[in-house]
Amino acid sequence: MNGIQAITLGASAGGVSALLHLFHDLPVDFQIPLLCVLHLPDDRHSQLAEVFSRRLRRPVCEAQDKQPVAPGMIYFAGPSYHLSVEQDRRFSLSQEERVYFSRPAIDILFESAADAYGPALLGVLLTGANEDGAHGLARIKQMGGHTIVQDPHEAQVATMPNAALALHRPDHILPLSGIGQLLAKLEFSEC
Repeated sequence: MNGIQAITLGASAGGVSALLHLFHDLPVDFQIPLLCVLHLPDDRHSQLAEVFSRRLRRPVCEAQDKQPVAPGMIYFAGPSYHLSVEQDRRFSLSQEERVYFSRPAIDILFESAADAYGPALLGVLLTGANEDGAHGLARIKQMGGHTIVQDPHEAQVATMPNAALALHRPDHILPLSGIGQLLAKLEFSEC
């Protein structure tokens, strides 16, 4: 998996602890940008960026409209907006219809990033209680990217990993520790 220029990650129920676990395994100088969607309630401000920044001591922010994707950053989608990546590798926010009752939706980030990055993208789908992310992960694979699904037997809620496995065969099905180890070993040459 050489040449990965971005990693998209999606999760729902159980996702905060899963992502914290994964990100703790990464080297301090990890330069591949991490683009994350966690399903969020619409009615309040998200504190994901603040919590993750404090816990990880890494650069973390809520992605903003027209912001360029930068190396070494962890980005989170904010509440009430879909997050997508444009061809020029800048973020775009929109309020299109919900996907599987969710906005932000994992599918929208994964599909747009697949179009922007092609084979230089790695998609990771984790624990969750609906089928969001399954189609987006399949799109990443279709565009030549790489895909990882959390082992459903280990996921806090297996619905999301199982939906992905029903649609396509990922490159890896791993427990969180295996995903973290694989990400930590990625060779990143062209961020």
